[in-house]
Amino acid sequence: MKKALIIVDVQNDFCEGGALAVPEANEIIPYINLLMEENEYDQIVLTQDWHPANHKSFASNNNRKVGESIILNGVPQFMWPDHCIQGTFGAEFHKDLNRDKVTHIVQKGKNTEIDSYSGFQDNNHFMKTGLDDFLKYHDIQLLEIVGVALDYCVKFTCLDAVANGYITCLHFNGTKAVNVKPDNGKDAIYDLIQNGVTILG
Repeated sequence: MKKALIIVDVQNDFCEGGALAVPEANEIIPYINLLMEENEYDQIVLTQDWHPANHKSFASNNNRKVGESIILNGVPQFMWPDHCIQGTFGAEFHKDLNRDKVTHIVQKGKNTEIDSYSGFQDNNHFMKTGLDDFLKYHDIQLLEIVGVALDYCVKFTCLDAVANGYITCLHFNGTKAVNVKPDNGKDAIYDLIQNGVTILG
């Protein structure tokens, strides 16, 4: 059975000092590097949040405050600080992430009108990123998923992986949550287990 490692959004803006820093995000990078060193993956894929500066998920572009919610093209949208803007340092992968064995990069969130948490598709399930096509082309059946943030991009990437027919595993030690509300990370784990995702130690 061919397997791939999906590394979700390990970018400067989501790490320590970033515009949308996920608590303790830097701590998972050595674990992710070790996974790549100690395991044989047929493919290693990075997802990259890659927003235009005028993206509608940014509070600043809606005259809203960070933390508010709006309806964006029929989908509830949390208002985020400006982050992972195309071509900026914040959108770059963290320097400590070993990319020597990476075989593919998927960029998401490029459409100004809709956010894209999942590495597979945008939040209204309209535009695909090409990740599923890439994995199917390479006969991948098993996905191991790591990265940030557990309660947003990692969660929805995992759920879409299951929906697309992959055996899906999440490395608990390879992810961290934003925890906008204190239990978001815990709730995400529960949701993933309920939907058929295996949680690895």
